Amino acid sequence: MKIYQVGGAVRDKYQDHPSKDKDWVVVGATPEMLLKLGYTPVGRDFPVFLHPETHEEYALARTERKTKPGYTGFTVYAAPDVTLEDDLQRRDLTINAMALDSDGQLIDPYNGLADLRAGILRHVSPAFVEDPVRILRLARFAARFGFRVAEETLALMIEMVNNGEVDALVAERVWQETVRALDAQKPQIFFEVLRNCGALARIFPEIDHLFTVGGTVMQSLQQARQITSDNQVLFAVLTHSVEGLEALCQRYRVPSQHHDLAVLVARYHRHCYRELSPETLLNTLQSLDAFRRPQRFEQFLLAAQACNNQTYPERFHRAFELARQVDVAAVLADGFQGAAIGEELRRRREAYLQ
Repeated sequence: MKIYQVGGAVRDKYQDHPSKDKDWVVVGATPEMLLKLGYTPVGRDFPVFLHPETHEEYALARTERKTKPGYTGFTVYAAPDVTLEDDLQRRDLTINAMALDSDGQLIDPYNGLADLRAGILRHVSPAFVEDPVRILRLARFAARFGFRVAEETLALMIEMVNNGEVDALVAERVWQETVRALDAQKPQIFFEVLRNCGALARIFPEIDHLFTVGGTVMQSLQQARQITSDNQVLFAVLTHSVEGLEALCQRYRVPSQHHDLAVLVARYHRHCYRELSPETLLNTLQSLDAFRRPQRFEQFLLAAQACNNQTYPERFHRAFELARQVDVAAVLADGFQGAAIGEELRRRREAYLQ
C-alpha cells in the first residue's frame, strides 16, 4: 500500500499558495485494509475514507467509465491493481493531475508542472468530454489564475456544447461554480471562457445576450472585483442589465440575499448619480429599505459605483446619513401616535434633505 498527496494542494504548492484542503490517494489497498487501520468510510459512489487522526480524505485509486449522459453517469472501479497513473489520468486538467510521494517527490506523468508554469489549462485525456462540470471548473480556474485555455481543450469544450452534454448540468452545480468564480480574482474571465466555447448561451443566455448588444458588463464586473470580494455585490453587478433576471434566479435557485440585492441594483443604481428631489430621494431610500438594512444599502452603493463606472456615490450616501438622523424614538417622544408617526417621520426626513 502506498499513499500519495494529490489535487489542489500539490498544484498550490508549486505556486506558493496556501491550501486548506489536503487530498490523498491510496494505491494497492482495499476498503478492508483501511477499515482495519481505523479509517472511517464516507464515500457513497466510490471508496473514500477519513484518516483516524487528521480526518483528511483518503480515496482508493480508481478509474471511471462513462455509462450514461450527465456528470453522474459513471461506473467506478477501485481495486489494488489501479495504478497512480491510472487515477491521475481520470482527472480534469494536467495542473490537477500531479502527486507527491511520501518523500515529497513529484510524480507528474501528464506534464502538469510545465503547464502550470506556462499558465495553460489543458485536459489530461479525451475523457474530459464525459463530464460537463469540467467546462465550469476550467472556466473557474481561468478566472482564478488568469490562465489561457489550450486550443485542443477548447475544441473539446465546443464539442461538449454541440453534442448537448452541457445541457445535463444541474442548477445547483451551475450556481455553486458561478459563486466560486465570482470569488476569483478575475471573475469576468469565467464568463468569457464559457462564451468562447458556446456554453454561455446555453447556461446563461441572458448574460450571453449582453455581449451581443455591446454592453460593458464585464468591465463593470472587473471594476467591482477591484473594490470588493462580496459575491452578492458581484452578482448584482453582473446582472444589473439583464433582461429576465427573475427567470435566471428561479432557474438556478439563486439565494434570496443575492436575488434581492440584484433586483434593487437593477432598478435603482442610476439614482445614485442623478439630481433627485427630496421627495424622490427619500422614496428611493425607503424602497432600498436603507434605514432598516444599512449593511445591504452599503452593498448597493458599491454595486452602483461599478455599474455606473463612477467614483463612490458619496453624495447619495451622505443624504442617507442626514435622513437617518431622524428616528422613530424622537417622533414618539413628541407624542405622535398611529399613522401620524410615519407621516411625521417622513416629513422630518424630507426636511433634512432640503
